[in-house]
Amino acid sequence: MHPPILDVCCGGRMFWFDKQNPNVLFADCRSEEVTFKDRNSLRKLEIKPDVIHDFTNMPYPDKSFKLVIFDPSHLIQGGDNSWLVKKYGRLNKDWQAQLKQGFDECMRVLDDFGTLIFKWNETQIPVSKILETINYQPLIGHKSGKAANTHWLLFIKLKQEDLQND
Repeated sequence: MHPPILDVCCGGRMFWFDKQNPNVLFADCRSEEVTFKDRNSLRKLEIKPDVIHDFTNMPYPDKSFKLVIFDPSHLIQGGDNSWLVKKYGRLNKDWQAQLKQGFDECMRVLDDFGTLIFKWNETQIPVSKILETINYQPLIGHKSGKAANTHWLLFIKLKQEDLQND
C-alpha cells in the first residue's frame, strides 16, 4: 500500500515544508545529486525520489491517489549543462504529446473526486498553450513569483456518471 498523495515530478522537493512527509510518494524520472554555481556560491541539489518513473506511463493502478501534484519541467530549450535544465529537467521535442500523456496519466491514477495540483512556469510556454494541450479546465488558479510567471492550478476528477451533460 502506498501513501494517499503522489508527487509525480518531485525533483528536489523544493516547495515542500516537510520533504520527508510520510503521506507522500515522491516520484521522478531521475535520481541524482547536482552541484551548480548560483549567485557566486555552489549549491547542491539532491533529487532522491522514492520511486523512479516516467510520468507518461506510471506503474500505479487506476484511482490510486487522493491528491496528485504535477510539477513537470517547464523548459523546452536550454543546454545540457544549463543549471536550469539540471535543476528542472527538460521536456521532449514533442512536449505537447508528452504533457498531454502525463496529464492523462495523472487523472488516471487520481481517485474519483480527488484533486490534482498543477504547477507551471510560463518562461518558455504560456499557460494558455498548456490548457489547450491537456484539454482539461482548472477549477481555480493563482499566479505567483516576481514576474507572476508561475501558475498554480487546481483540478478535480469527477466521476463520469456525475458529469452534467450540456
